[in-house]
Amino acid sequence: MREIIIRGLSGLLYVALLLLAIFSYETSFLILFLIFGGITSYEFLKLVNVKSYLPYIVLLTLVWILCFYRLGDWAILFYLALVICVNLFLIKKLIKPGDSRINIVQKYAYSTFYISGGVVFTILLPSYRGEYTSYLVAGVFALIWINDTFAFIVGKSIGKHKLLERISPKKTIEGFVGGAVFSCIASIFIYNFTGLLSISLWITVAVVTSIFGTLGDLIQSQLKRQAGVKDSGQLMPGHGGIFDRLDSIIFASPFIYLFLIVLEYVS
Repeated sequence: MREIIIRGLSGLLYVALLLLAIFSYETSFLILFLIFGGITSYEFLKLVNVKSYLPYIVLLTLVWILCFYRLGDWAILFYLALVICVNLFLIKKLIKPGDSRINIVQKYAYSTFYISGGVVFTILLPSYRGEYTSYLVAGVFALIWINDTFAFIVGKSIGKHKLLERISPKKTIEGFVGGAVFSCIASIFIYNFTGLLSISLWITVAVVTSIFGTLGDLIQSQLKRQAGVKDSGQLMPGHGGIFDRLDSIIFASPFIYLFLIVLEYVS
């Protein structure tokens, strides 16, 4: 019972801090998520055994020039293309692992594009049209949480077919489908509450979030398995580290951002 209470309180504090920052000011969200990103970078670098200040400098520089200074659309799109390429490579490694070792070039590439890219595009997500829209990023976070929650509930209740057993034995295909279905249902409520986008677009965002959020969770599980640890850290009692909480949004946000800007371009 004590563990459940501690887990609940630490989770509530995390959600409260995040929502407070999202609905305060754009700068508040930027600063808080940059702090979360710095902690995530620390936990990731610890997993892959890299001891260097360079990744932190890279993260700060990218957030400064792309999120705060807003260097230009061309720079954001160029960086997005590189992030997507690295993330697709991580998906390939997840499906066909081959050699499980991560060389030093890959470690820095993952840090620069997978981790820092996820931080950058989560910060940029509510401003993809140029104006900060708190309900958009809050809606995406809500979809992530709903997907995770119902994937667990459905998987625990009726899950029989393993999704990727060698990486995450507890995840099931039924759980994945259940999480995606409930996310799509929740996206309709989010549309009615926010009036942003359209129902069909929110449902599509829910599907993209479910697919790539689950892949992000699996990729982080693969990294932890390779490092021989259960959690990425102990900052959040009962939950693990910040990386354990942000693995889905970190991986999914570049794909969501890509979908939204393509939609903006063609509409």
